[in-house]
Amino acid sequence: MKRRIPLRKRLLVRLLFVSALIAVCSVAATAWLAVTTTTRALKEEQGQDLAADNSILAQLSGYAAAHPDWSGVQRTVRDLARTTGRRIALTNADRTLVADSAPHGTPLPPRPAATVDPLRTDTYTDTGTQLSGIDPRVVGPYRVTAKERVRLDALAAKRRQCYERFGIETTVVRIPSGRPVLSSPDGTDTSYAAEQCADGLLNTPTPTEEKALADLTDLARPCLKRAGLDFGGPLFLTFDPSAKDPLGGRYLVAKFPKVSNSKAATQAAQSCVLSARRTQLEPYVAPVAELFLGIGDQTPSRFDMSTGNKAKVVGAAGLVLAVTFAVTAVVAVRLVRPLRALTEAAQQPPELHVRVPVTTRDETGILAEAFNDLTERRERLEAQRKAMVSDIAHELRSPLTNIRGWLEVVRDGVVDPDPALLASLHEESLVLQRIIDDLQDLAAADAGTLRLHREPLHAGDLLDQVAAAHRVAADAAGVALRTEADDTAWLDADPVRMRQALGNLVSNALRHTPADGTVTLAARRDGEEIALTVTDTGSGIAPEDLPHVFDRFWRAEKSRSRRTGGSGLGLPIVRHLVAAHGGTAEAASEPGAGAVFTLRLPAAPDPVDA
Repeated sequence: MKRRIPLRKRLLVRLLFVSALIAVCSVAATAWLAVTTTTRALKEEQGQDLAADNSILAQLSGYAAAHPDWSGVQRTVRDLARTTGRRIALTNADRTLVADSAPHGTPLPPRPAATVDPLRTDTYTDTGTQLSGIDPRVVGPYRVTAKERVRLDALAAKRRQCYERFGIETTVVRIPSGRPVLSSPDGTDTSYAAEQCADGLLNTPTPTEEKALADLTDLARPCLKRAGLDFGGPLFLTFDPSAKDPLGGRYLVAKFPKVSNSKAATQAAQSCVLSARRTQLEPYVAPVAELFLGIGDQTPSRFDMSTGNKAKVVGAAGLVLAVTFAVTAVVAVRLVRPLRALTEAAQQPPELHVRVPVTTRDETGILAEAFNDLTERRERLEAQRKAMVSDIAHELRSPLTNIRGWLEVVRDGVVDPDPALLASLHEESLVLQRIIDDLQDLAAADAGTLRLHREPLHAGDLLDQVAAAHRVAADAAGVALRTEADDTAWLDADPVRMRQALGNLVSNALRHTPADGTVTLAARRDGEEIALTVTDTGSGIAPEDLPHVFDRFWRAEKSRSRRTGGSGLGLPIVRHLVAAHGGTAEAASEPGAGAVFTLRLPAAPDPVDA
């Protein structure tokens, strides 16, 4: 009776359910990933835009600090726009266009992003910090001449060598004015070395700096007088390279004859100096300009999950589900069809040996091929089983028939039980006993209960014992029996079982070797193995029969006559005995050139060497 599979357990339903679950999870994960990725991208873009804006302002401020006007800034604006992807425009205070990266006639954004004024800046980020006041790149009259720079470089090199004597590594940093300053990259305290290496030469202002400082003093004095900070003594400004940040413009320090402890006085003095410096540097910088930034002439749109977008997402998800269901259904039907054929074939009676067609080359097709192979093996095993039963009955029938016949004759008084008759009956019982013993050995080998009593065994002695046991039979058949053995060939084997295996091979060779022939037993070492061979000069084995010589009850002569062969169990027993020792049995032959049977077993160390 065909068993009905519940709907929820059918492979097609399971595949459809799994596919739907995968599709839903995929759509949900994709939607979540798209939203989170877009949000993160927008945030990163905003941060990048802010960093790009600061970089643009810093570079334009640097241009203004090094040029007295904006006449050549167009190229710089164009390069910055190409690098950052932003629209950059510069105008005067009255919105007169100075430079623009957009095509001519493009309207400006509604509001400026920043003011470019190197004398009043708070957005310089060249070193990653926010500074306020004068851009340190504004040098003006403080730029040292080439001759002064050479002298200062020599003094800086001398100072650096002095620091090295104290184990302090320093580098020479050139400030915007061209003056070299020593700096310690790893932040090592250089105060002690500075005191030892101070010679007053490197820190002394050059003539160019002295002139600029004198002009600055004159500009600052009126402001200081109004603030009540002129104490009657001479007021001067000096260069101080020991300031914390020589690039920050804090190396100009006011010096007074009398030091005031008032915080307000100090702040007033700094304010006067700053105002004087702006007045002094104003002719050297570009005029104040307004900076306009934008993305082309378009305003970027914000991310919006509108009703239309939601409909698109739902439609895409529905399409994915539909395609997934359709593809899964087609694949499931193709998978289920051969599985059903396999199920129906497996449910047939064993004697039918049904095979299924192989329609695919995937895992299901491989399963179908394996099922067909299993069916063929089962059919062969069934045929072998029937043949074995027939062969066993045939082998047992002959001696039993002879024994029964002679006993009946003796019982009827036709023949007297003389010694010759008793010897014949005894011989038949021995044949019967030998067949039963062979069957027991095969059964023990199949069950894995074959007992072995291993001991060190010299291959030469083993061959001599087997040859001596068959010498009489060989002489009677007119066959020469020879042995050849390597002295280093030692086995760890059961001597009784090995004599049984080699004896079966020798008996088989003597039976198929004509008179004046030769049977040779040889033993040699082959790497980690010992090869035992039995070679005869008989008629050989046909190529089509060679693969079956170790099959049970197989005989090339189908009539199974006692004159041409034994029971067909000798060679199978040989194979099982050798396998129990961890070895292999092989047969090779050419018709008319004899046969060679080779037993390969693991070699054992020489007891003498050990």
